[in-house]
Amino acid sequence: MEETSIKNKNALVTGSAKGIGSAIALRLAEKGARTVVNYKASQKEADDLVNTIQSAGGQAMAVQADVSDLSQVVAMLEEIGNIWGNIDILVNNAGIIRDGLLVRMSDDAWDDVINTNLNGTFYCTRAVLRSMLSKRWGRIINIGSVVGIRGNAGQSNYTASKSAIIGFGKALAKEVATRGITVNTVNPGYLETETTSILTQSQKDYWLSVIPQGRFGEVDDIAHLVAFLADDNAKYITGQVISVDGGMAV
Repeated sequence: MEETSIKNKNALVTGSAKGIGSAIALRLAEKGARTVVNYKASQKEADDLVNTIQSAGGQAMAVQADVSDLSQVVAMLEEIGNIWGNIDILVNNAGIIRDGLLVRMSDDAWDDVINTNLNGTFYCTRAVLRSMLSKRWGRIINIGSVVGIRGNAGQSNYTASKSAIIGFGKALAKEVATRGITVNTVNPGYLETETTSILTQSQKDYWLSVIPQGRFGEVDDIAHLVAFLADDNAKYITGQVISVDGGMAV
């Protein structure tokens, strides 16, 4: 474990049993944060990640909650509070996709994505904000997407949720800037994850053709930036939207 300014800070990473969230949780723990691995259904993966962190000398626990459900968010924060206290670092990572052309998109496909990606970000942020304001220190890092900037056919619901998260972060950053709280949004591009692994070769070839670096990124590319934004070295960075996408959003 590294000696950093976030050592023994309480960090909550939503949707962190797998993928980007898992890499972020691991990196924050490596920097000394006491890390909460939130999951909705992937209990085994969450428990495995906690064991990995603890085996390396870090502190972590897994807490189940569906962030689209306000009552579950409240219960999650109560459970964490009873064990470790209030959250200092919140990473709003939980997100889902329900892709489809708008003309055929169901109400459920729209609602599910908005409720998890956007409402979940709102619920979790509001739940931790009061204690951050009282302590005059906090880090809120939202995980957006490159499609929140450039759009993508067949993802109007997902794009709407990620574009809204960008605006949400900018507005909140202005509200809390004088209280030692920073709010930033990290926009991943296409990464080597389960999502890209199911693409056909022709789909991969297309996306690689529109990424200036000509390759997919890695989840650690996101994790390292999030850990930097959580640290005091980034205390004068707020309200920013940072794309980690190989130049895709340029």
